[in-house]
Amino acid sequence: MGADNASNSTSLRDNGNTRSETQVVLNVYDLTPINNYTYWFGFGIFHSGIEVHGKEYGFGAHDFPVSGVFEVEPKSCPGFIYRCSIPLGQINVPPSEFRAFIENVASEYHGDTYHLISKNCNHFTDDISSRLANRRIPGWVNRLARLGALCSCLLPESLQVTSVKQLPEYHESIEEDGSDSLATTSPRLSAEIDDADPEKHLLSPNAGSGEVSFVKEAHRGA
Repeated sequence: MGADNASNSTSLRDNGNTRSETQVVLNVYDLTPINNYTYWFGFGIFHSGIEVHGKEYGFGAHDFPVSGVFEVEPKSCPGFIYRCSIPLGQINVPPSEFRAFIENVASEYHGDTYHLISKNCNHFTDDISSRLANRRIPGWVNRLARLGALCSCLLPESLQVTSVKQLPEYHESIEEDGSDSLATTSPRLSAEIDDADPEKHLLSPNAGSGEVSFVKEAHRGA
């Protein structure tokens, strides 16, 4: 048990409960049809989400200092074209424990901190995969960010300013243990969101059939 004692509140390890065993899966999407041609050369513009316990989690941008981590049904993130799924490993983590983990992580990924080159959806899935399964996502998924850091002119003009924008609409959801898993926005925040320019939000609930719900972030103690 020695090395395992080094785990912290934002990483998870197997707990030995086989009933809690679940696959960690990376779901990859195309942001543009051009990927059909560039994919074979190891280059493309991709969005990715992490699937755990039957839900997919991603990171999107909005203009507010609150959670940008959202959940959708697997392989149905609105606004994108599903490409493939990549198994990343098995973990033994109860759903309630995973929920606490993802809410804790959400406090590190606010919507207004999203950056296409330095902190995008693929950085999020790589971080989660490392913490959950001790495995990095394939390099080709986020190659655009590495190349863009060297030469921003490689990025399409429409993606240089903003990407994967989402209106942060929260929905009440009750877990089996009776706890709230998601939270509603405050009236002030909701009003600000309603007045936001919808053209600035590329990932929108109206862009596809999947319902997007932002994960509330864990409350930090004093």
